[in-house]
Amino acid sequence: MSAPTLTPTLTTARLTLRGHQPDDLDALAAMWADPAVYGMIGGQPRPREDVWIRLLRSVGCWTVFGYGAWVVCDRTTGQVLGDMGLLESRRAIMPELTVPETGWTLVPTAHGRGFAAEAMRAVLDWADGRGLTRTCCIIDPGNVASIRLAEKLGYGKSVEGVYHDRPIRIFHRG
Repeated sequence: MSAPTLTPTLTTARLTLRGHQPDDLDALAAMWADPAVYGMIGGQPRPREDVWIRLLRSVGCWTVFGYGAWVVCDRTTGQVLGDMGLLESRRAIMPELTVPETGWTLVPTAHGRGFAAEAMRAVLDWADGRGLTRTCCIIDPGNVASIRLAEKLGYGKSVEGVYHDRPIRIFHRG
């Protein structure tokens, strides 16, 4: 099953970033059920229902705001490697987020291979080209790899925050 998409397709040397489709649910649900993924993002596996709602939120962001997240696929095989992009999630974070949020999540087999940096550079180039130069990202204080990536992507000094009674770091860019 496929659905029309407002999401532009982005390509890099190794990746295709495309809009979310209903058929992505199985791959994304498997990703969010893996401890190597959720361990630093909330600490709990995401139920399939929550992943479905997240997928629909991604589609909705494009419809309402003109930006959103992409499904990241291997350019050669088409395998779903993750989910990343821009969010307008209106989370109950303290301090409140006042600019679009970026986020990146990859399947464990894609960790440590430079895919997140490659894809997020394409996302941020796309965003910058549309005047979305000010963004933020939230990262678990123990997620050293994501903190390093945020810094490489130009996210500056962080501030401490709280989300779901857990400490987070909020980084800003632009």
